[in-house]
Amino acid sequence: VVYHIPSNARSLAEYMPPDPRLADGSMNGKNSWGKLGYGGPCPPGGMHRYCFKLYALDTVLNLGSGANKEQLLSAMKGHILGQAALMGKYKR
Repeated sequence: VVYHIPSNARSLAEYMPPDPRLADGSMNGKNSWGKLGYGGPCPPGGMHRYCFKLYALDTVLNLGSGANKEQLLSAMKGHILGQAALMGKYKR
């Protein structure tokens, strides 16, 4: 979960540190393990799908770092201008 990505961003770094605030002002939220930052795919076995979603909002959310997916989705309600999705597959 990453939010407050600047509107002029055209890409994300291959590695983003698990810091609460990133160099560009983006904020790290809590991942599915309850930690800040992205941990990469870690399927228990077999092929798994990973879905990445990007939202364009009409406002800057009133969220500090550490919000989880549910908190972010709730804060975004009524502010989504557009969205995109990417689904990737990975297996060990």
